Amino acid sequence: MERRPRLFPALLLLVLLLLTTEMGEKRVEARLCESQSHKFKGICIMSSNCAHVCKTEGFPDGRCRGFRRRCFCTKQC
Repeated sequence: MERRPRLFPALLLLVLLLLTTEMGEKRVEARLCESQSHKFKGICIMSSNCAHVCKTEGFPDGRCRGFRRRCFCTKQC
């Protein structure tokens, strides 16, 4: 008979722990929009160079992409 009263608080604690972990912050990732750089000339080899040129065009980042190695500027839509 003593076993049943001890089991209820343990189950209640377990349920409360599960509910608090489910109520945590949920993050939604934004889409990434790309636009080919207008100022970058030549073959894009290093993404850091591409990112630097994209920052001068008003974009936060850029990367080399594709078979023809073009510089694409990226931002969150």
